Amino acid sequence: FSSTFIRSVCLLSVSTSCYFGSSWGERQNPLWAARVCLPVVYIRFPQDCFYPPPQQISMFLSPPVDFLDCGRGAPVRMECNNPSDFRIEADGVVYAARSLQRSPQHALVLLVKAIDETQARNAAVNLSVPPAGNTDLMEISFPSRRNSQLKRMKRDWVIPPINVPENSRGPFPQELVRIRSDHDKSRALRYSVTGPGADQPPTGIFIIDPISGELSVNKPLDREHISNFHLRAHAVDLNGNQVENPIDIVINVIDMNDNRPEFTHQIWNGTVPEGSKPGTFVMTVTSVDKDDPKTANGMLRYKILSQTPESPTSNMFTINNKTGGIITVAAGLDREKVPQYTLIIQATDMEGNPMYGLSNTATAVIRITDVNDNPPEFTAEMFSGEVRENRVNVIVANLTVTDKDQPNTPAWNAVYKITGGDSTGRFSVPTDPTTNEGLVTVVKPIDYETSRTFVLTVEAKNEVPLARGIHYPHLSTATVSIRVMDENESPYFEPNPKLIKLEEGLMPESALTIFTAQDPDRFMRQKITYSKLSDPANWLRIDPNTGRITTIATLDRESSYVKNNLYNATFMGLDDGKPPASGTGTLQIYLLDINDNAPKVFPQEAEICEKPEPNAINITAVDGDLNPNAGPFAFELAHRPFDVRRNWTITRISGDHAQVGLKIGFLESGIYEIPIIITDSGNLPMSNTSYLRVKVCQCDINGDCTDQQHIMAAGLGTGAIIAILLCIIILLILVLLFVVWMKRRDKERQAKQLLIDPEDDVRDNILKYDEEGGGEEDQDYDLSQLQQPDTLEPDAIKPVGIRRLDERPLHPEPQYPMRSAAPHPGDIGDFINEGLKAADNDPTAPPYDSLLVFDYEGSGSTAGSLSSLNSSSSGGDQDYDYLNDWGPRFRKLADMYGGCDD
Repeated sequence: FSSTFIRSVCLLSVSTSCYFGSSWGERQNPLWAARVCLPVVYIRFPQDCFYPPPQQISMFLSPPVDFLDCGRGAPVRMECNNPSDFRIEADGVVYAARSLQRSPQHALVLLVKAIDETQARNAAVNLSVPPAGNTDLMEISFPSRRNSQLKRMKRDWVIPPINVPENSRGPFPQELVRIRSDHDKSRALRYSVTGPGADQPPTGIFIIDPISGELSVNKPLDREHISNFHLRAHAVDLNGNQVENPIDIVINVIDMNDNRPEFTHQIWNGTVPEGSKPGTFVMTVTSVDKDDPKTANGMLRYKILSQTPESPTSNMFTINNKTGGIITVAAGLDREKVPQYTLIIQATDMEGNPMYGLSNTATAVIRITDVNDNPPEFTAEMFSGEVRENRVNVIVANLTVTDKDQPNTPAWNAVYKITGGDSTGRFSVPTDPTTNEGLVTVVKPIDYETSRTFVLTVEAKNEVPLARGIHYPHLSTATVSIRVMDENESPYFEPNPKLIKLEEGLMPESALTIFTAQDPDRFMRQKITYSKLSDPANWLRIDPNTGRITTIATLDRESSYVKNNLYNATFMGLDDGKPPASGTGTLQIYLLDINDNAPKVFPQEAEICEKPEPNAINITAVDGDLNPNAGPFAFELAHRPFDVRRNWTITRISGDHAQVGLKIGFLESGIYEIPIIITDSGNLPMSNTSYLRVKVCQCDINGDCTDQQHIMAAGLGTGAIIAILLCIIILLILVLLFVVWMKRRDKERQAKQLLIDPEDDVRDNILKYDEEGGGEEDQDYDLSQLQQPDTLEPDAIKPVGIRRLDERPLHPEPQYPMRSAAPHPGDIGDFINEGLKAADNDPTAPPYDSLLVFDYEGSGSTAGSLSSLNSSSSGGDQDYDYLNDWGPRFRKLADMYGGCDD
């Protein structure tokens, strides 16, 4: 080992010795712990060893000085006689408390006392510098083998893992241990190691001298990256033969305090209600340290460095140094004074030792939440307002309050309540959610003539109760004075509606009643005038000054304007205020019935068979009056005409119904009107002769009429039938005129067919080309054949075999019009029309196009026929009757090809 490592020797009662080393500021576990009741431990310093000052890092000088409790089981506490230079932790580790420089010639004896509950024991620790040049290494021997079987050698100690400190400063390589085999005395061996860190990734960390077997570390180690290595040592001869079984070597990386604590958040946010008692939990802050948490390097402690603001005291909060929990330690948290605190929290490793621990800081922001510790207070003790009478949903006054609690929270929102002065419940005080004001609102109409002023008592509270110990002050109650202003109110009719009962038939100009309105404005002198708003039957009149109602027509209960014996009329009363006000009232007239309507027969039409059996007619008496001015009714047949009683009979079935039937065995079919006299039961009975229209008809076995005279039975008279016949005759005349007009129009259109545009005509056309340049063939073309049909060569000299089927037959030539040899281009239309008329009047014309008369080119023409009809014997089965619909020009074709065989 180099001089930067500590060389220590643990002496026991036997002479066995061991060495272990430690880097600066690094804790080194011993190969074994000295566990005796009274041990003596000698620790020697290397030459020129200098320990760093405490404020930088602490030096672990030795393995734990471990006292056995000798079976007592009580905790042991250790102390040393030189606490200014050394200290001993509870786990027995000796620390250098400050920078030390020792001479190699002198050794320091450190007395250690172990104390339990009942007694104490002492131990001496000798600190010395080992002699220079000591290069002894820990030696690991392979177990000896006999007959190829392993046999464990009995030793006084067991090989523990090799401890190597992290972050060593070198120089490298640094020897760790020597591996030796008992066979190296008889032959040359080669040593090697395998495993992660040697020949496996990460490679090159550990190397071994193949001859001496010295195992060395080649670079600084990082415990936070790899905390231990597992290697295997091998011994082979020069031929590569294995002479020993591999042994496992465990190398532990000893932690060094090379990582500062890191808070999981740099800014921590917490809340605590104002007025909280001391000991109230606020929040917990945490930090982590990458160093070994089992050692002091990773053991953290927390503390509060500062508090802002320092009001009301500088230590309003404290923190648990182990858990990081922050709690309150003082009373007086008031959000209205200090809404937020900022704490600087420090976390230190090495169990919070400020001399050699590493630290880091974070910020804790603690917001003081609001509680309802401030009641709302009115800005004034008296508020006032005014409102016009009969107004509703009107804001009268705005009540303003102040509240120191946080706005727009239940502890700040005010709730208003009327505690006095509003016994009728005409006001309410809702809260404006934005301004927190109380809005005094009228919810029921106020009558100026009844109450002119109101004095309300309003109380303001918060939505949530006040905190314990807080009471509402005097300013949480206010007085509201409201003045009511008078307005011109509408007159009102009393009672409304007004009901009167009268007999119908009351004559015009009869007084009915006085219907007047009252003015609610008792403090105003006003005049009311009356007028009529609604009088459906126009029966009534009202005096505009007195309100007297009289009739202007006879009241009739049976009128359609009367519903359920009630007639409603509406009147208006208008005062002369500014502005004028009006009111309406309804007069209901209940009309009592009198016998003013004669009864009638229902139905008025019926059917009966020629033979009376089994049919009969049931009739009902209908009277517009009510009982007792209606039924029961008396029915009888009139005496005239005389045949009524001879042919018919009437029988009363009940007070309202009767049955009419034939008195004779047979009555000829027809329409008969039967006069029936019906008399009601009024105090002054009324009679009426009603006519029952009866249709006598032939009936089937079911008693239903079988003739076709239902139209007459339905009520169609002679006049109606005549009117229907006249309409039919007029319609037929119109249709005939339309047909004649269409035929005339069709003839005119046919006469002008040859004058239409050639591009629109689908028939063969004769075109005149008179604008060509005059080629060789055109100049020699003879048009005389088209202009003079009479010069055509006779048909008789034509060969028989070349006659066309649609060619003109051998008949005398008709008298067709002649044209001059050089006609004027404008008269060709007249020429064609004349030829067309001649062809239509020619009875011998065959069924081919009449245009052949004008376009025939002579015999032997290479142009062939211009006829579009190719008649042959093969068309004999075709139906040509449709040619009749094509006009007079095609009727000859229809007569020749259509019809019968003859």
